[in-house]
Amino acid sequence: MSETSLLEVRGLTKYFPIEQGLLRRVVGHVRAVDQVSFSINRGRTLGLVGESGSGKTTLGRCVMRAIELTAGEIIFHHQGESTDLAQLSRREMREFRKHLQMIFQDPYSSLDPRKTVFDIVSEPLRINKIASGKALEQRVRKALELVGLDVRYMKRYPHAFSGGQRQRIGIARALSINPQLIICDEAVSALDVSVQAQILNLLKDLQDELGLTYLFIAHDLSVVEHVSNDVAVMYVGKLVEQAPTRLLFSRPRHPYTEALLSAIPRPDPDQPLPESGGVEGELPDPAHPPSGCYFHPRCPYAQQICREEEPPLLEVAPQQVAACHFADELELQGIED
Repeated sequence: MSETSLLEVRGLTKYFPIEQGLLRRVVGHVRAVDQVSFSINRGRTLGLVGESGSGKTTLGRCVMRAIELTAGEIIFHHQGESTDLAQLSRREMREFRKHLQMIFQDPYSSLDPRKTVFDIVSEPLRINKIASGKALEQRVRKALELVGLDVRYMKRYPHAFSGGQRQRIGIARALSINPQLIICDEAVSALDVSVQAQILNLLKDLQDELGLTYLFIAHDLSVVEHVSNDVAVMYVGKLVEQAPTRLLFSRPRHPYTEALLSAIPRPDPDQPLPESGGVEGELPDPAHPPSGCYFHPRCPYAQQICREEEPPLLEVAPQQVAACHFADELELQGIED
C-alpha cells in the first residue's frame, strides 16, 4: 500500500445473472466487471476509458456500493485507517458515503425537477445531518460559489438552467459535504464541446483548491487526456492497459488502446493520420465472451495464441501494465505532444 493511496480496488468483480423460465433459473452470467484492480493516490485523477458496454459505469457504481459487487475488495484509506467498503453493511455504508460522491452523466435527469437548487444542493447535508438552519444555507452558498453559480439562483428550479449550469449544480451537490473522492461518470459527455471544456477546467480548479481525488469515467480518450494523471483502459469488463497519461498516449502497449487513440480527431491537418482507423467490429457479448484474448476478433495483430490463451495483465514498462501476448514486440502508434 502506498502512503498516499486513497482508494485501492482489488479483484473487483460484478456478474449479473441471466434467468430463464417461470422458475427464474440462472442459466449464465453477464460478466460486467471481471477481476479489475487499481489504486488512486490522494489528489490525483484516474481516467477510466473504454467503449460503451465495457463495464466502466458498473465499476463506478460498485465502488460507490450503489450496486453490490460479486467479489473483490474496495479499500478506502481515511484518517489512518483502512476500510473495506465491500464488507460494510448498508447502514455502515450510508454513514461512510459522505466521503465518496458521484457526478452523473445526464444533467437533465440527475436533478429532481420538483426541487429548487437550494433543496438539491442541501440534500446531502440534511440526509447526513451535517448542518441545519443558517449553517446549512452557508454551506449551500459556498458550494454554489465554488462552481461559479450566482447564489441568487438558489430558489430557482432546474428547468431554468442550461445543461452546463445544471451540471454545475450537480457538482455543487457533490461538493457540499466535503468528500475526498468524487466519481465522475461520463460527467461531460452529454454537454456541448465548448461547455465540456468549461466543466473540465472547473473540475481541475476544484481539485487544485480542495485536494480532491477523482475517478473519471469516460468513453473519449481526448477528454481524459487533460484531466487525468493516469489512464486505465477497460474492454469487456477487464482492464487491458494502465499507465501514466503521457506514457499511454505516446507509447500504447495494447492494440485496443492504439485503436481508441486513432479515433481522436486531430486539429492539425499536417499531422499524418495513423495507419489504424479506429476500432472495427462490435463489442463482444459479455455473457458469451470469445476465447483467449477478448479483443482478438477485432485485433489486426491477432495470432493463434491470442485465440487460445488469455493474456495476463503484466508490467511491460515502469508504471505501465498491459494484457497482450505481444506487448513487448508490437510497435503501436500513439499521439505525440
